[in-house]
Amino acid sequence: MKTTISFFRKTKGGMLSALAVCLTVLAPLSFVACVDNDDNVPENMYTAQKVTAAGFLESNQEQFSDFITLLKRTPYFSLLSTYGQYTLFAPTNSAIADYMSKYGYSSLSSIPDEKCDTIARTHIMRNGAYYTTDVIEGTIGLNMLDAFLVWSSDSDVVNNNKLIYYVNKNARMLEYNDSVTNGVVHVLDHLITSSNDFLPEKMEEDSTLTLFCEALRLTGMADSLKNYIDETYSCGADSVYNGTRERCTNGGDLYMTCKWVGTRYFKYTAFVEPDSVYHAHNIFTIDDLKDYAKQVYDATYPEDAGKYDNDPKHRKNPLNRFVSYHLLDRIAGYNQLVCSGTMRERCWKSTVADPEEFYATLCPGTIMRFASPAAGADAGLYINRRGIMKALYKGDPECRGIKVLSPSESGSIDQNALNGIYHYIDDILTFSTHTRDVVLNCRMRFDPATLSPDFMNCDGRGRYNTDEIRGFKRGYITNFDISKESFVGVTSDKDFWWSYLGHVLCVSGRFDISFKLPPVPKKGTYEIRMGYTPGEERGVIQVYLDNNPCGIPIDLRVGGWDPNIGYVADTEDEEENTMNDKAMRNRGFMKPMDCWFPGGGDTSMRNLGSPLRRILATETLDPEKSYYLRVRQVLDDPLKYWNFNYLELCPKSVYGSPEGEDTH
Repeated sequence: MKTTISFFRKTKGGMLSALAVCLTVLAPLSFVACVDNDDNVPENMYTAQKVTAAGFLESNQEQFSDFITLLKRTPYFSLLSTYGQYTLFAPTNSAIADYMSKYGYSSLSSIPDEKCDTIARTHIMRNGAYYTTDVIEGTIGLNMLDAFLVWSSDSDVVNNNKLIYYVNKNARMLEYNDSVTNGVVHVLDHLITSSNDFLPEKMEEDSTLTLFCEALRLTGMADSLKNYIDETYSCGADSVYNGTRERCTNGGDLYMTCKWVGTRYFKYTAFVEPDSVYHAHNIFTIDDLKDYAKQVYDATYPEDAGKYDNDPKHRKNPLNRFVSYHLLDRIAGYNQLVCSGTMRERCWKSTVADPEEFYATLCPGTIMRFASPAAGADAGLYINRRGIMKALYKGDPECRGIKVLSPSESGSIDQNALNGIYHYIDDILTFSTHTRDVVLNCRMRFDPATLSPDFMNCDGRGRYNTDEIRGFKRGYITNFDISKESFVGVTSDKDFWWSYLGHVLCVSGRFDISFKLPPVPKKGTYEIRMGYTPGEERGVIQVYLDNNPCGIPIDLRVGGWDPNIGYVADTEDEEENTMNDKAMRNRGFMKPMDCWFPGGGDTSMRNLGSPLRRILATETLDPEKSYYLRVRQVLDDPLKYWNFNYLELCPKSVYGSPEGEDTH
């Protein structure tokens, strides 16, 4: 599919102009950008006069002559001579020779053209220049095959423990961070290899995972992890409403390119205990694992105890629940599950709260809580970790959570499959009564980009500092139903925006959309809240819970300073601050969190005055049932829009507790 990009102007404004950044719909007469993994190359803008990535290779013929020969049999050598921001992983002649020897090629000319094309696209990332200082550990982004590349590191004991970097565990960087006019080049000692296996087959190859893989097969959940590409999806003229283009605006001056999803993927993530973890719990056979799962899940679901023990494929069978709780219906690298990298270092106040995120799992009616402590002995990534910032829980081993091993901690095995990734964990993961009643008895804040797996599977989340929105086509967004006059897109991450996590879900046009709420951990009373940043070009929305109106329409143009909302800046008097917060709550509003500092400045979201949390409803929610929020544009103006920043589900035990809900 030909890729035609609409270029828009940018503002010269600073933080205040970024307040209003979101998506609106313009009149027709424009083009649409599609992101695809076909063989088409973006049109050449101009050829750089200085050293490009291609020029870097040609100026080092003694190292890269074989790679140059392969590239020139594809369109991609010319691409690397043009304007853009590329990350090129350049294998040496020795690396090419090793590859030819391994696969039985007698000469460069004997390598088929299609294999040259695959090699080229495997080693090029075209959506940014990634340096080792940007991501030390984890996923760095997509190559031109739409496959994620993973960086890991080790210490070189021969050279004063200097860091050694690897790509996909098997290709060592001999040199790195060579800046060129159109990106950056890293030199490799081996070619990057990618698996063609689906996730279950990839895990089967790992000899340390025999018990979990046996349970995966027995429950039939392996069959649920074998989808890859939606063959019914296409990106063409029908991908846009009335042929229009999309833009972001701060009143008419700031525009962002919209790139439509070119291929719709189904991808998955598994968190898996190696056999050694089971052995430490005296679990050595599949029957031992069945007994363990029954003990846990009979306690969590006593109403189902004994009913489905003989049918491992039944979704309420204990072993089925055990396995399913280890799985997510989207791909998530080690550093993609919570805020990480530059965004976290600049904007998240880790001394106030740990970065956290929540995800629904493939076990019906359950969620996981992920936390990423930034420093100290417990730095890393954890599942179902509880509030370690509170002294009450420090030192409680039951609240430590299950550690997810980083790529560097996981050995030399490549854990990337064609349609997903798996991560090792250091203890047994379950949706136990303790997880349900204690760990998940908390305010759950959801980034909208996690509410549909399509947003993560199709490169919607985690694109740092690019002027780009990823557009999602009507009818192809899992958990969402959108009207014909609606546009839904995810912005890239901008750390200076007045938005939690630096991005929003943009909804524009005369929209009417519905989306499924994540499950709550247990039946009870919850507040449902929405976070947003007001602006004069926003709309007025009516929100419904299962088609029942949630109060009166919300005017997204009105900020916290409005007397009907009643924002009052915090003072040194905590009692006065609490009274001001209660007065806002009585009007149905709350200040945002104090753990996020836009732009890495001195002012948290809580103290900006304009961003808000709106309490939409207080309802009894049941994890056995599905609930939908519907949001409808009230104004008859296609230029007005809604910037959906985050969703919160907060149990009464938290917002109604005697000590009150925290401000984080």
